[in-house]
Amino acid sequence: MTAYLFPAAVVLHLLSVVVWVGGMFFAHQVLRPVAVAQFEPPQRLPLWNGVFGRFFPWVWTAILLILATGFWMIFGYYGGFAKVPPYVHIMLALGIVMMLIYGHVFFGLYLKLKRAVADQDWPAAGARLNSIRRLVGINTILGLITIAIGSGGRFMAF
Repeated sequence: MTAYLFPAAVVLHLLSVVVWVGGMFFAHQVLRPVAVAQFEPPQRLPLWNGVFGRFFPWVWTAILLILATGFWMIFGYYGGFAKVPPYVHIMLALGIVMMLIYGHVFFGLYLKLKRAVADQDWPAAGARLNSIRRLVGINTILGLITIAIGSGGRFMAF
């Protein structure tokens, strides 16, 4: 039975990664430069607050699905950590680092950004957004590296 569920787990895992990492790439590399060029902070900061408000529930869903499908594949299909190749361990470690960074972004910086935007404290909101931007940039790079390892790890010498 588990062999029949494996393809579904892989698909859910990959779609969740695409939503999270693709969303970060789009926000950081496409939306951010346009928003900076076209809007002043009183318009740009509420925009980002709204974007994060729509994107972050998707990220939480993606993280839950990544963890659930990843651990199911490790334990339910492969039979545990001892039986998976080293690239899976690396992929998991990078994913956990990304989740910890996201937790800091969400629970620390984003909640402060929301308060600052509600108070129209543009300097404080701008400082939070700048910190979020840096961490999203780091997470985007980590995500792309993780994708490369996950998709090509079996062909690499680890």
